[in-house]
Amino acid sequence: MTTSTARSAAAVRTGLVAALAAAVAVGSYGYFSVDTPGDNGNGSTVSSVAGPANGENGGNGAAPFTTADVGACLTWDIAEDGTVSNFQQASCDGEHRFEISARENLAAYPSSEFGRNASMPDLTRQAQLREELCQTPTLRYLGGRFDPVGRYSIAPILPPAEAWEAGDRTMLCGIQSTDASGVPMLTTGAAAEQDQAVVAQPGQCVYVDDSRSLRTVDCAENHHLETTAIVDLAPVFPEGTPSVEDQDRHLQDACTQAAIDYLGGEENLYQSTLQPYWGTLGQASWIGGSRSVNCSLFHATPEGGFSNLNGTARDGREGLLIDGQPPAEQPERNPLREQPAP
Repeated sequence: MTTSTARSAAAVRTGLVAALAAAVAVGSYGYFSVDTPGDNGNGSTVSSVAGPANGENGGNGAAPFTTADVGACLTWDIAEDGTVSNFQQASCDGEHRFEISARENLAAYPSSEFGRNASMPDLTRQAQLREELCQTPTLRYLGGRFDPVGRYSIAPILPPAEAWEAGDRTMLCGIQSTDASGVPMLTTGAAAEQDQAVVAQPGQCVYVDDSRSLRTVDCAENHHLETTAIVDLAPVFPEGTPSVEDQDRHLQDACTQAAIDYLGGEENLYQSTLQPYWGTLGQASWIGGSRSVNCSLFHATPEGGFSNLNGTARDGREGLLIDGQPPAEQPERNPLREQPAP
């Protein structure tokens, strides 16, 4: 890639950053809610009932559905039909789906909303409880290390339906990482100690939909980005929060080289007609604990948007379509991009 082409790629990338920044924000919110057959949509499907925790009884004579407390991690199995089973505590060092940041007894609130005969809160009310009761203690639990557009979301877990009907009003607040469908994924390690950035793996393809949400898709399907690398910015910027401009200066070279390495040579990148693309981290994300970004390949439309890609650039001109057509024939060029001195 020539210097002028690299500058062109950087300029086009700048025009698309706002769209992808919005996309990340849209995809960041989620809470634990899996509807299963027989579930009335209240979103609680765990079925393990434990003994009383710390003498609590939910305020209505019912044993809490779990003894797990702040700092503990939970996991459960999810069948193909969405059924949840085997709800249990797990080591936070190992695989788990939820890390507890606060424990609430809703029966302690002077409201008939959570009284003995009250129905379980619906999904809208659960989202409100997340804001009212979970947000502040979770941020405190994390020591302020929370990226609002990172891979973790703050969520409540309510008792299973039968425990709620029996009077249990325990609510757990915590942190989880969800997939594109909002289902909690298996993660390892305490959240406050992890890189919170949302990144795709090299070789994965990403589609930006009309709502600006990012989702990983099969590369044979329409997509807009093909991931070439994950770049950890922590060793590059060990002190303070780097500006977007400083990140751009580093990533322009890093992601151009990542594209060359990914495609097996600069000539392959040139013939693909694709250009390097990279993300950057805003101040809130950096302070919140994110350190990694993706390098990708993309093709811009004449209007400055994303072209639809099908296939993978690794398969060369024969395996890639850009807006339904093979990459345009490229003229011979000389010289190629200067190689760094050994």
